[in-house]
Amino acid sequence: MALRIVSLNVWGGLLHGPLMQYLVDVDADVLCLQEVTRTEDAPSEWLVYRDHGVELPQRANLFEEIAAALPMHDAFFSPTARGDVFDGDRRIASEFGLATFVRKSYPVIGQASGFVHGEFSADGWGPHPRSRNAHCIRIFDYEGGFPVTIAHMHGLRDMDGKGDTPARRDQADALVELIRHVHKGNEKLVVCGDFNVLPGSVTFDSLGALGLSDLVTSRGHRDTRTSYYRKEPRFADYMLVTSAVEVIEFDPVAEPEVSDHRALLLDMR
Repeated sequence: MALRIVSLNVWGGLLHGPLMQYLVDVDADVLCLQEVTRTEDAPSEWLVYRDHGVELPQRANLFEEIAAALPMHDAFFSPTARGDVFDGDRRIASEFGLATFVRKSYPVIGQASGFVHGEFSADGWGPHPRSRNAHCIRIFDYEGGFPVTIAHMHGLRDMDGKGDTPARRDQADALVELIRHVHKGNEKLVVCGDFNVLPGSVTFDSLGALGLSDLVTSRGHRDTRTSYYRKEPRFADYMLVTSAVEVIEFDPVAEPEVSDHRALLLDMR
């Protein structure tokens, strides 16, 4: 039986109904989610993020909602910052970050979470490019009889675009270092997420040192965004594997549209 891994930037839950239905229906063993929100004592189900004239509605407690919808999964939340969102004119402190959900039949036998750019901010979102983190887990597949390490990252967003910068080079090296704390030698390894870089980035050179190759570009896929994203280029999300991973199916999912990013779906042994 295949192990199913899904990576998705959930866009703060903006497309909440379709998103929640997809996360249940896709029946993933491991979900690696970026742009997840959590708000203690939220007064409303929806809050508004505001930044330099941009307003983006988001779910107040997306992490808890997904956890409730997936009761057979263990849930992990890794925030990057706590900053203000708004309920009308009222400021509400909210957390933002990564979430990882693992089916309980796959024990988590190792993990590490850490920052690949900046540090945790408890008192605001901070200046751009804002802090970013990664989460890495090692699980055991009882049926397959093997461990596998899975890491995901939400790469920094640079206002000047997705080209390589010194900060992105440092970010890639930090991600590799985090993975090495968890990954054991020649065991299976999957790395995924919204990297916010272009194909050919030095990010892939750094990850290549771990024997990883990208499934998006190597299989000819040219789009990891949905119709809700109207700019070019249309690369942001990637999924990389080592040669020890048997890829049964890989798909940047075009339908249903549940975010401005496509879900990346991998069935593997």
